[in-house]
Amino acid sequence: MSQETSQPTTSDAPAHATTSDAPAHATTSDAPAQHTSHGAAPETDRAPAPDAVTARPAPARNPYLRLLATPGARAFTAGNLLARLPMGMFSVSAVIMIAGAHDSYALAGAVTATGLAATAVVAPWTARLVDRYGQARVAVPATALAVLGSLTLVLCVRFDAPVWTLFAAYAATATTPNTGGMSRARWAHLHRGDPAALHTANSFEQAADELCFMLGPVLAATLCGALFPEAGTLTGAVLLMTGVLIFAAQRATEPPVAPRTTATASPFRSPQMPALLTVFLATGAVFGSMEVVSIAHAGGAILALQAAGSCVAGLVYGSLRPAGDVHRRLLLCLACMTALMSLPLLAATTTGSIPVLAGCLLLAGAATAPTMVTGMTLIQRVTPQAQLNEGMTLAVTALLGGIAAGSAAGGWLVEHAGTVTGYTAPLGAAALALVIAATGYATRRSGRR
Repeated sequence: MSQETSQPTTSDAPAHATTSDAPAHATTSDAPAQHTSHGAAPETDRAPAPDAVTARPAPARNPYLRLLATPGARAFTAGNLLARLPMGMFSVSAVIMIAGAHDSYALAGAVTATGLAATAVVAPWTARLVDRYGQARVAVPATALAVLGSLTLVLCVRFDAPVWTLFAAYAATATTPNTGGMSRARWAHLHRGDPAALHTANSFEQAADELCFMLGPVLAATLCGALFPEAGTLTGAVLLMTGVLIFAAQRATEPPVAPRTTATASPFRSPQMPALLTVFLATGAVFGSMEVVSIAHAGGAILALQAAGSCVAGLVYGSLRPAGDVHRRLLLCLACMTALMSLPLLAATTTGSIPVLAGCLLLAGAATAPTMVTGMTLIQRVTPQAQLNEGMTLAVTALLGGIAAGSAAGGWLVEHAGTVTGYTAPLGAAALALVIAATGYATRRSGRR
C-alpha cells in the first residue's frame, strides 16, 4: 500500500491483517499473530501468558477502534464531523428565519429549494476542483464563499431586503464542499487494498451522516427558538468554517493530487456509473417521500427514529466482515429496504397507532444505511482514484435530486390521496431502485458471457 509518510505500514498493518484481502500487511512482525480466520481468536491468544492475551484486545476485535487508530484519522474526523453538523442545520434555520420574517412558508420553501438546485449544479464542479488541486487548496476558499452567502442571507432577512436577494444569497451557499466525500476519499487513500477497512470506514461515515442529520435540525430549531431567528444560521456558519479549517489543516492524511489532463473524462462516463447514479436517484426518492409523508401524518419528531435506526444499523453493518460480490450485496440491501419500507404503510393502514408507526420507522431506517454504504463502496470502485471526490459528489447530487423528486411526489399524494396512501411513495421508490439495480446486475452478468 503506497502511503504518505504519515501512514507507516508497520503501525497499522497488524490491525488489518485479520482480513484475507490484505496480504501486504502480513509482512510485519505482528502479522502472524493476527493472520487467522475472520475475527476468530488468533492462535497466539490461546496460549501462554495472561498479559499476552490482554495486550491489545480492542485493536484486534473492534473495527472502529482499529479504524480510528490510523495515524491522523482522529484529527481529520473531528474537523469533518464539526463541518458536517451544519448540513442538517442550514435548511431548517433558513425556513424558520425566512418564514418568521415574511410570514410565508411558501417563500421559505422556494428559497431552500433554489439552494438545493444550485448545489446540485455547483457541487460536482467544486469536487472536480478538489480532485485537481487538492482538498485544502479548494475546500477552504469554497467554504468561505458559502459562509459569506449564509451571512448575506442573514443580513438580507434582518434588514428586509428585496425578496430576490434571499434567493441569490442562499444560492451562493452552493459552493459548500462535500465534506463527507472528502473524508471518504481520505479513508480510501489511507486504506487502499484493504476492502474490510474501507467497508468499516464507509459504514462509519454513513452513521456520521445520519447522526448529523438527526441532531442538526434539533440544534437549529432550539437555537432559533431560544435565542433569535438568525442564531441557527450564524452558528452553522461558524461550525462549518471552523470544521473545514481543522480538516484542511491535516495535510498528512490528504490524498495526493494525481496529474490530470484537460482531456480527462468525467466519472459519469465510467462503466456502471450511470446505472449506480440512477439507483441513488431512486433511493433519494425514498428519503424525500418518507420525510414529507411522515411529517404530514405524525409530525417531524418521528423522523428522528428512522435516522436513529439507520445510524445504529450502519455501525453494526460496518462491524461485520463484507462477504460475496458487492453487486449482490447491493441487491440484497435494496430488497431488504423494499421489504422494510412496507412496514410504515402497513402500520398506517391497519393500526393508525403513532407508537406502532414509530417502531416501524425505526425498523425501516435499519435498511437505509447498509444500502448507502454498499452503494458508495461501488461508486468508489468504479471511479478512477484521481476523481474520487467528483464521483462521490455525483452520487450525492443524484441523491439530492431524488430527495427533491420524492418530496414532490409524497406531497402530491398526501394532498390528493391522504397521508396513509402517501406511504406508498417510499415503498414504490425502493422497489424502483431494486428493479434498476437488478437490471444493471443482469446486464453486467450477460456482458461477461
